[in-house]
Amino acid sequence: MNATLQQDLKDIESILEKVKHQGINFLNVIDDVPTSTQNTITTDRNLNDSGLGAMSALEEFNQRLAPLMVSQAGPRYWGFVTGGATPASIVGDWLTTIYDPNAQATKAQGGVSALIEIETINLLLQLLDLPKSFLGGFVTGATMSNFTSLAVARQWFGKQLGQDFAKNGVTASLNILTATPHSSSVKCLAMLGIGSQNFTKIKTVEGNREAIDISDLEENIKKLNGQPFILISSAGTVNSADFDDFNAITKLKEKYNFWWHIDAAFGGFAACSPKYKHLVNGWGNADSITIDCHKWLNVPYESAFYLVKEQHKNLQVETFQNSNAPYLGDPLENFSYLNFLPENSRRLKALPVWFSLLAYGKQGFQDIVENSVEMALQLDAFITNDESFELLAPTRLNNVCFTLAGDHNQEKVNLFLTHLNDTGKVFMTPTVYQNRKGIRASFVNWRTNENDIKIVIEEMKRIISTVVIQ
Repeated sequence: MNATLQQDLKDIESILEKVKHQGINFLNVIDDVPTSTQNTITTDRNLNDSGLGAMSALEEFNQRLAPLMVSQAGPRYWGFVTGGATPASIVGDWLTTIYDPNAQATKAQGGVSALIEIETINLLLQLLDLPKSFLGGFVTGATMSNFTSLAVARQWFGKQLGQDFAKNGVTASLNILTATPHSSSVKCLAMLGIGSQNFTKIKTVEGNREAIDISDLEENIKKLNGQPFILISSAGTVNSADFDDFNAITKLKEKYNFWWHIDAAFGGFAACSPKYKHLVNGWGNADSITIDCHKWLNVPYESAFYLVKEQHKNLQVETFQNSNAPYLGDPLENFSYLNFLPENSRRLKALPVWFSLLAYGKQGFQDIVENSVEMALQLDAFITNDESFELLAPTRLNNVCFTLAGDHNQEKVNLFLTHLNDTGKVFMTPTVYQNRKGIRASFVNWRTNENDIKIVIEEMKRIISTVVIQ
């Protein structure tokens, strides 16, 4: 064995003890860790011959790389719908690293850790009150969840034409209908060979909404003259957290032939709360659903899962099976995630979720969801009552979308946000809503409380009065 590696093995207990204490110290002060930084490094470091060993590498990390880290998992990081990591999820994540399985098989001498994943999907279906007719698995994020679901949808579309797109390639134009797709869904259309511009944009409901106009949807369906199509709908749009009318779409599904996909990356967790569950009524009738875990479930990156109706499992296997590996056996008899999603090598992403669900239960996630919405409404109230700001859209759930008051201040929106983020007290993201520059604050972190709202409001008042508005 290499001498440096052998020494690290001998010192493994002290190494991990050192990392544990560093992690605890960071989490204990995460409220005070800046949410942004202007620190940087040169990236042309030379690789040494003999190696430093883990402890020396840790020392260099702390000196050079740790200053690049911000409080992305903290209570005032409100950009990109970013969650944190609960204590239980950290336990699951650490154990995933220690055991380090390739989570694929459910029946094999070489490891059956995928059984943990199947159980975790079952627990998630219970949390979200979804039917057991869904099969699911874990991927890296909403983009890959959308990709997995839409890849199966693509295969379904081909079958409607008597073609096998997985084997022979996409040989026909696909009909895609959507109103306010997330950029990741559009990206997936490009990756799947469908084309990022190959979709029909449906009108949205009148009255400052981002949800599908059902009447316009049906008019566009009629124009297809019975051709199959794929519908991409939303459970929580990225700017205003708007939801499509899933009950109305369910009725359309009874009349027309289409694949129904829901992007519920963060909005699906509305199902955890009796106050907001009505927003997802009817979503169990979809063919596929995307949900992120490193958002409102508050587990470490990278974690998301897809749900595809079990009736489509043949299509899923046709899309993803390792067809040139006969030793894997019949993909339907010998279940392996190898044949149901893109990756052949997979971390056990389910374990942090499993720990979280068992540790905090339905009530825990109801509390997290309802607290997040309450924090969003507190920021909403400040913006509504302060003459320097205005809401761009109603706060329907956990996203607050706002701008500086008055069209004459539009050119100052990004400057204001830059100065606000530079304080290191909060991080929000820029956006454009109905052709106006805006700012979006997303609340999903389990740590966020009323004091965080007060801190941010004071910073917003200070900057709006001293930096931007002259």
